[in-house]
Amino acid sequence: MSGFGAKAYQSVAVASAVGSADPHRMTLLLYDAAIEAIRLAQAHMGTRRITAKCEAIGKALRIVEEGLKASVDRDAGGHLAVKLVSLYDYITMRLLQANLRNDRKALEEACTLLSDLRSAWAQIGTNASRARAA
Repeated sequence: MSGFGAKAYQSVAVASAVGSADPHRMTLLLYDAAIEAIRLAQAHMGTRRITAKCEAIGKALRIVEEGLKASVDRDAGGHLAVKLVSLYDYITMRLLQANLRNDRKALEEACTLLSDLRSAWAQIGTNASRARAA
């Protein structure tokens, strides 16, 4: 498949997944996209492609701020929601530091935190599915 064809296929696949996703699955997709953007930024940082690195980190920042953080229900989540928003703020700060300073450790820390959150979120979905099936 050509580069253009592969990108078009991927775009359609992502659009299909997003269009049919429930809120839980949508959050997993946001985590996946943010983690992928960070990994891409790491690769660009390693090859000194500064513009591409900045774009990838910018994408991760938008996902964290406009997707993950914005979707936290602070009323229903109470204290846990406040802590989660604080964690998203910290991840945002580390991404900004990584971008400004070419800080690989900050980028890795943001990726690790998002990966841990994604794993926990996936486990919540698995447990909820089991409870519904019982």
